[in-house]
Amino acid sequence: QVQLVESGGGLVQAGGSLRLSCAASGRTFTTYVMGWFRQAPGKEREFVAATTWLRDTAYYADFADSVKGRFTISRDDAKNTLYLQMNRLKPEDTAVYYCAAAAPPVKSTYDVTEYDYWGQGTQVTVSS
Repeated sequence: QVQLVESGGGLVQAGGSLRLSCAASGRTFTTYVMGWFRQAPGKEREFVAATTWLRDTAYYADFADSVKGRFTISRDDAKNTLYLQMNRLKPEDTAVYYCAAAAPPVKSTYDVTEYDYWGQGTQVTVSS
C-alpha cells in the first residue's frame, strides 16, 4: 500500500523558514516525479515545485514563479523522502501543502491530474 506522509508544517512569522518532509512508503519512487502542491481556503490546488528523474542520480527541479528563489526541493531516495525548504515565507504562502507522486511519463509536472498518489497534507500558516 502506497503512502505519502507529510510533516513539518506549522505557524511561522513572515520572513521565516520551514522545512516540509514527505515520507513515502509502499514502493520505490526513484523514477517518479515527486511534487509539492498547496491549497489555500477557497482556492484551487496549485503547483509549488517538483523534481523529475533524469538519469542515475540526476534530477531536474522546477518551481512555480511565486516561490522561485525562496523555495528549494530535494529528495533522498535512500530514505524515500522528499523535502521542501521554504525560506522568506510570506502570508500568501499560507495553505495546506500536499506531497504527490506521478509515475512517468508525465506531460506536465504542473498538472494535478498527472499525479497518482497524494499525502494528507500539512498546514503552513505565515503570520504578518
